Amino acid sequence: MKKYDTIFLDRDGTLNSDPGYINSLDQFEFYDFTMPALKEMSKCCSRFCIITNQSGLARGKIKLDELSKIHNFILNEFYQNQLNLLGIYYCSDHPNNPTDNRKPGSGMFQAAAADHNINLTNSIMIGDAVSDIEAGLNLNMDTMLVLTGRGNDSSVNLKDLKPKYIVDDLMAGSTLLKESK
Repeated sequence: MKKYDTIFLDRDGTLNSDPGYINSLDQFEFYDFTMPALKEMSKCCSRFCIITNQSGLARGKIKLDELSKIHNFILNEFYQNQLNLLGIYYCSDHPNNPTDNRKPGSGMFQAAAADHNINLTNSIMIGDAVSDIEAGLNLNMDTMLVLTGRGNDSSVNLKDLKPKYIVDDLMAGSTLLKESK
């Protein structure tokens, strides 16, 4: 089993269903397999970090208070499941006016690395979007594309990007990580 410094996770489409802009806690729901998969993954890495683009803020589709409620819920779920979530880093940039914080930019990753002394090149980025894979590859991280959320569409739009793993979902990913060297 390969040991990672930190497992970086996208949020929508990776950890939870993504019906579009989730603008309240009652719209947020983890996949049934999320927590069991993360518990399994914690055997190869005890640290998790969520990196998420949340352009709904810039678009006026979600209020910051509601996003905070969702993120507090996520933090509590990780805590209750004895999973070490270092933090949730989000970028509110509109895609038409992105900074380096918006994936595939490296800003959120660099901030997390500075805050928590993370070795990015010994970490993995798991997500359902091309931008997740591109961000991880740009930082020389291992990458895993999950086919939940936008993953199926992303898998046909990768062009020259080659994630280390392509899996059906986080549970399949946890099995693969357990078996990898």
